[in-house]
Amino acid sequence: MDITVRWTFLPHTDPDKSLAFYRDALGLTVHNDVGQGTMRWITVGPADAAGTAIVLTPPAADPGVTDEERRIINEMMAKGSYATIVLGTADLDATFAKVRDSGAEVTQEPTEQPWGVRDCAFRDPAGNQVRINEVR
Repeated sequence: MDITVRWTFLPHTDPDKSLAFYRDALGLTVHNDVGQGTMRWITVGPADAAGTAIVLTPPAADPGVTDEERRIINEMMAKGSYATIVLGTADLDATFAKVRDSGAEVTQEPTEQPWGVRDCAFRDPAGNQVRINEVR
């Protein structure tokens, strides 16, 4: 079997702030930006891996989501417990400094985890947890 990761979806609450975080702070390339206002779908990813991307989506756009479910989603996003993505970098310290200096909310400084991974963590503008592992 030959399986690859193509897209993952993360909600956004402010497309411009999310775009600044993923493009400017993390250095990802914008592959697509459609819609308008808060109803924008923004696709970002590594410049050298155009087939793998993060799609930043408006969380309330799905017509199958009830008002109660929207309320719960918004509460979970505000707590940072709704969505997580784990990224990788060869230079964790430099990446951490760049993202921290962008004003992103730091939730964990670079740390050697007991399970053998060195990583750090941030919250993106929508509250999603963004963990960055050092790739050795």
